[in-house]
Amino acid sequence: MSTTKSDELLLKHIQRTFISGCHILHYQRVLDAYGHLSVRHPHDPTTFIMSRYIAPGTISSPLDLVVYHVSDASPVDPSSPPGYSERCIHSETYKRYPGVHAVIHSHSEAVVPYSVSGVPIQPCYHMAGFLGTRTPIWDIGKLYKEGDRRDMLVRDTRLGASLAESFEDTGDEKIAKGRDGEPPNSVVLMRGHGYSVCAKTIEDCVLRAIYTQKNAEIQTTALLTRSAYLGGSNGVAAKDDGLKRSEVAGGLAVLSEEETEGAMEMTLWSAHRPWRLWVREVEAQGMYVNLVI
Repeated sequence: MSTTKSDELLLKHIQRTFISGCHILHYQRVLDAYGHLSVRHPHDPTTFIMSRYIAPGTISSPLDLVVYHVSDASPVDPSSPPGYSERCIHSETYKRYPGVHAVIHSHSEAVVPYSVSGVPIQPCYHMAGFLGTRTPIWDIGKLYKEGDRRDMLVRDTRLGASLAESFEDTGDEKIAKGRDGEPPNSVVLMRGHGYSVCAKTIEDCVLRAIYTQKNAEIQTTALLTRSAYLGGSNGVAAKDDGLKRSEVAGGLAVLSEEETEGAMEMTLWSAHRPWRLWVREVEAQGMYVNLVI
């Protein structure tokens, strides 16, 4: 397939943005040596780009990137270096949702407790409106077959397809796909493992991954604060402050459905502001190298 100068420039822009995104996610402690970001290829929607099997914070050039088929997560170039074993999380999400162009998988220690505790993660502040009023939890344990390696990893297209489908889980029933080819949920928790995020752009996906983690930290702090206050009040109940509290969220005054919708729109039009800051932060650090210019 012939490419024009503008095609080459677009690919370079995507590659540079991808590498910056990996560095930002590491700097923000969303990813450590594990976890990964991917992006749908800008010239061929049937393929996507991920890094080779290295830590996200060490990705530095196009030589670290591998192009995969959406159909089965196999490399377009059979001689490509080894890749991540869980790339089917990404391939199956792209396969199911044509409007999704970026996917992140994280093992954030702040978020994992909400996948195992029975306490649902809820949007506690305006930067996490994209969580909606309910975030699905996907349980790989329900899908294992005899002979499967039970290491919690999403190693094949069958498991990846099940995870991708859970982006449509609204609790009551499976509903039609969300607007513009995206699912109704942008975040899915994975029991005892972490969470996956999808979005239209790398920038939006990175924002959602970061603020999912920050929301989890805020919710944990709020629950501990409320518990300490009520538990240490010698039986005196908390004063009625007039706030509408959620029994599902442990009595916290979380965002309403209307507030989540408005807050999500706000992050969509303002995502460039934190992105520019985050890029400057990683550029100022000595360990991160981005050779795409």
